[in-house]
Amino acid sequence: MRKIWLGLFSLIALYGCSNSPLSSNSSLPLGVSLIETVPAEPGKVMIPYSKYQLENGLTVILSPDDSDPLVHVDVTYHVGSAREETGKSGFAHFFEHMMFQGSEHVADQEHFKLITEAGGSLNGTTNRDRTNYFETVPSNQLEKVLWLESDRMGFLLDAVSQRKFEIQRDTVKNERAQNYDNRPYGLMWEKMGEALYPEGHPYSWQTIGYVEDLDRVDVNDLKAFFLRWYGPNNAVLTIGGDIDVPKTLEWVNKYFGSIPRGPDVEQAPKQPVTLNEDRYITLEDRIQQPMLLVGWPTTYQGEKTETTLNALANVLGQGTNSLLYQDLVKTQKAVDAGAFQDCSELSCTFYVYAMAPSGDSGKLKPLYQSLMETLKKFEQTGVNQQRLDQITGMAEADAVFALQSVKGKVSQLASNQTFYGQPDRLQAQLDQIRAVSPQSVMNAYIRYLNGNPKVTLSVVPKGKRDYAVMPATFETPPRTLPEYTKVSDKDLSYRRPVDNFDRSIMPEVAEAVKAHMPPLYHIYFDNGAELLGTQSSETPTVEIDISFPAGERYVEPGKEGLANLTATMMEEGTLESTSEELQARLDKLGSTVSISAANYTTSISISSLEENLHQTLEIVKEVLFKPAFKASDFERNKQQMLEGLVYQHQKPDWLASQATRQVLFSGTIYQRPNDGTKESVENLTLDDVKAFYRKHYTPQGAQIVVVGDINQRQIKKELAFIDKWRGEVAPLLHPQVIDKKGEQKVYLIDKPGAPQSIVRFVRQGLPFDATGEVYLTQLANFNLAGNFNSRINQNLREDKGYTYGASGYFAANREVGAIVFSAQVRADTTAASIKEIQSELRKYSQQGMTDDEIKFLRLAVGQQDALKYETPSQKAQLLGSILAYSLDEDYLQQRNEIVETVSKVTLNTMAAKWFAPNDYQIIVVGDIKALKPQLESLQIPLEELEIVR
Repeated sequence: MRKIWLGLFSLIALYGCSNSPLSSNSSLPLGVSLIETVPAEPGKVMIPYSKYQLENGLTVILSPDDSDPLVHVDVTYHVGSAREETGKSGFAHFFEHMMFQGSEHVADQEHFKLITEAGGSLNGTTNRDRTNYFETVPSNQLEKVLWLESDRMGFLLDAVSQRKFEIQRDTVKNERAQNYDNRPYGLMWEKMGEALYPEGHPYSWQTIGYVEDLDRVDVNDLKAFFLRWYGPNNAVLTIGGDIDVPKTLEWVNKYFGSIPRGPDVEQAPKQPVTLNEDRYITLEDRIQQPMLLVGWPTTYQGEKTETTLNALANVLGQGTNSLLYQDLVKTQKAVDAGAFQDCSELSCTFYVYAMAPSGDSGKLKPLYQSLMETLKKFEQTGVNQQRLDQITGMAEADAVFALQSVKGKVSQLASNQTFYGQPDRLQAQLDQIRAVSPQSVMNAYIRYLNGNPKVTLSVVPKGKRDYAVMPATFETPPRTLPEYTKVSDKDLSYRRPVDNFDRSIMPEVAEAVKAHMPPLYHIYFDNGAELLGTQSSETPTVEIDISFPAGERYVEPGKEGLANLTATMMEEGTLESTSEELQARLDKLGSTVSISAANYTTSISISSLEENLHQTLEIVKEVLFKPAFKASDFERNKQQMLEGLVYQHQKPDWLASQATRQVLFSGTIYQRPNDGTKESVENLTLDDVKAFYRKHYTPQGAQIVVVGDINQRQIKKELAFIDKWRGEVAPLLHPQVIDKKGEQKVYLIDKPGAPQSIVRFVRQGLPFDATGEVYLTQLANFNLAGNFNSRINQNLREDKGYTYGASGYFAANREVGAIVFSAQVRADTTAASIKEIQSELRKYSQQGMTDDEIKFLRLAVGQQDALKYETPSQKAQLLGSILAYSLDEDYLQQRNEIVETVSKVTLNTMAAKWFAPNDYQIIVVGDIKALKPQLESLQIPLEELEIVR
């Protein structure tokens, strides 16, 4: 039930299945060989698929699933940062960026535009061992996606220029600055990798690479990297969803079959590392809560003890029943603590971590000693089979839940083929988990952790090295870089495909597909609660959300944070069961129950296998009606909430969001931070929590959403406890008047030493509507700042290289709204970025969009809904919006009609009304001392803003 707020160390596993028919040996296109067909087997959790190979070595995996009108395409190349040369770090990730810069038959930036226009989504990711590119599109767009992916596999290099290289180099630098250098704790993994691995080990540097390496190379180095690793024989093409297998194979062979093989690629040798002695390292950072991270080298991905080590991590540090939570977090020695194994193809590391409180109690040596005592305790007591059964129950349920997404299934097939040559490993993985025993867990602990040399990293506030566990015994030595040898054109040996068709002609698209609202049913309870549901039998699972009028908006002034603290206390056990007992029951069932507060509501979110729903709801009933509300739990959770504020409030993006609230809604209730302030949370009492629970956790106004393998009659029976519940009517909200903003100002929020600035243009907007002026203005924004190819993003990211990304969005609720244009930019370009945003807003508000832009809008937005409501959780969000805003059940259809028929004149009128740059206040979060001189050149009044914390 508990949600660890830190969220720094979550690891995600994806599973999936399909029951659609697969291809046979008959009638395969010439040059395509069937390797194997694995059909569905009753009673097994698995992903049916067929695997093929083209003559050039490309591996193709198909997994049909016609449950939704979409397809997901993944091209995985078996190359990541581990294949880079010393001194050329970051190349694999850098090349991922270059793959979106156009190819011979696809113009610059057109890849993003064509997929967006098709109503799809796309991206690429790079890790140590592989790079993948993927698209999810309506099923009628599949041939176009295959044409696009094959063009950049076979025809990329002639379109790569030094200019594109330099722009993307700037983008990668901005990405590093945003996600590493300007993020709390952002450099800890770089420090840990340098200490764990010897120089030259392929995991000794991070995937993002070092800036000095990127600075000393040119476009020919990148071309050489492509020619070495991006051949079809080093790739896996995986396609899942609503596909026709024979037609798909025909397209695959047509577009990919002519691409020549690349150089042969041998499997990289496994390289687990060993340490001869303990290493202690220290990182000073702009943080307030010291962090302790301890890592032991273990094995490599797929080795037989990997699953056992994962179970050990679960026992030690995952969930409220883990030893580290019980010994460190529940005793308030740590704000957060946990364990996990980071496992990659060549080597793995077992980590335990703990975050200390802020202030004088944040010294790490006592925390380190307590952590080691917890490990010693495990050595003495081990783990019992009952706890392992709980872990197995969650693993089995997770495997079923992850069958809900085509993307998840395809990603799993692609990854397993790349690293194991076996696309579906679900059943084998579950068998391995079930085989874990108390003795095997203890054996793994003794072999890899107990007394073995380790790396201990202390992350401490600037100037407080004495907070470290002990003085550093290891410092990263200066890098030994080989002499740089320039790659000349004659060193590049191109491989050019020869086709028997005109590749410059983009494939025509079949008839458009559109999403349809699933059949809905309503239940109205006599006590004032209402339910909206839909039956979905794709997987034997059920998702339920129960929302009460108990959000932070209902909290009286001075008690900000009360709704969140009450929700947290609801998860702290009942009059009959401790939180640990409840969690153990849920784990064994494979169910999750979480309680969270938002602006207007507090929601109980329930995920369960259909067969275990009744038992899960029995736990929910106990939690809802019999909360324990113990004083000891209250004091601990209040302190954790205060530490959570410290953690969140040091983030630049939180500072920008709170500044937005203060600037736009100053003097009203709408400026309050939802998570509260230090003063408000400190003043909360247990009586406040009990009173808020009694007053606001009521069926009057409660809204329930149900999506899953259960019908209306069954769910009404299961929710009989809701029907019998009686409660008071929740208090009404009283809106406040918001003053219009005066003259434009630049509001400065100080973030000393920040290498980047967050720049925001903000103005008051309108409350939420689904089909009115807010929606029309959102449509008008689509080409200004609402997609990757929008004007502001193209300007700041692709043309100027100022940022990793820029966007514009609407934040609107029942009472108020805001329009925000935002970018995190290189500090020395802050003023220049403001000028560019002003220019784009001015031009767009005065001249409006072009004919091409409105055509792009109609195509892109009109087909997006086919992808939005695939999974039960997505459907639950849709139904929740219908209830929360009293929307028509056909409002999606109404929106589609607006997109198809709205005139350019209407959207340009919205642009003129809402996007004039002088109507916006400007917020800048950065190093005031460094920024002031350049911002004064804007000739806009400056005001330093004190953030309410």
